[in-house]
Amino acid sequence: MKSSLTILGALCNIALVLLLAPLFEGILRKLTAFIQSRRGPPLGQPYFDLLKLLGKEDLESGQAPREQRFAAYLSLATVLTAAGLVPMGFPAPLSGTGDAVLLVFLLTLSGVCTLLAGLAAGSTFSLLGISREMMTMIALEPLFAVAVIAGAVRTRSLRLDTVLNGSVYAGTSVSWSGMLLFATILLSFQAFVQRVPFDLPEAETELMEGPLMEYSGPKLALFKYAQMAKLVIYSALFSDLFLPWGASLPFPLGWLLFWAKVLGLVVMVTLVAATHARYRIDQALRIFAGLLAAALGALLLASYGY
Repeated sequence: MKSSLTILGALCNIALVLLLAPLFEGILRKLTAFIQSRRGPPLGQPYFDLLKLLGKEDLESGQAPREQRFAAYLSLATVLTAAGLVPMGFPAPLSGTGDAVLLVFLLTLSGVCTLLAGLAAGSTFSLLGISREMMTMIALEPLFAVAVIAGAVRTRSLRLDTVLNGSVYAGTSVSWSGMLLFATILLSFQAFVQRVPFDLPEAETELMEGPLMEYSGPKLALFKYAQMAKLVIYSALFSDLFLPWGASLPFPLGWLLFWAKVLGLVVMVTLVAATHARYRIDQALRIFAGLLAAALGALLLASYGY
């Protein structure tokens, strides 16, 4: 009975991500258009875009390698697996089957799928895109890992239901390491969800979608869906780590408050993306290096109980 409920809860989380990810993308587009004094597309346009791509013929240039096909499916699969490990208004259904290390691995693997996609395509734009993706991953992925590890250090546990429960706190007070990590992850949040000014690997106006340039039809839809889902999952993770207020409220109040916080983060991402120009790769790497140094300082403070 317990295993059935666990599977049902994981499926509910996955269904929520699949249903809400295009909606949040539609909100992002609509709000961006409003800021730029445009009418913008309807809220449901991302759903139509995905359905259109899924219904197209799956064209491939020449004899596409297996990695090119496999990367598209693996990208969405890793993101949806992570969705089962993240609390989304109620306890994470798969928290007993994985730990914080597995969560970091899955989110990193999603970025590796983009590298595989661009490497398999072999075009100049794809190779340039994956070079940017690789540099970004090396500088950026440790930031989130440090935040999770700091939570594990403070809670003395790698269990997801413990770490992803406002581990920025020490008892009832806010820790110095938690506040520093909060600022660090907030400043790097645009990069985690690959939005302007840190959408360097794709950079439509420069690299014509970079690693995804050679993709079309259903495989492109899977990559796009995975990118939309990342916005939901990283917003949920940020809320669980740093904004846990209201998590103990009875259903549906706690559940609705959780999604209100996620929506607030989506609005923040939209406002930053609509009002900032894209950074150069060297500028972005300098910013990531500074943020990583701050995150490591926060981890050192957390190890001493501050």
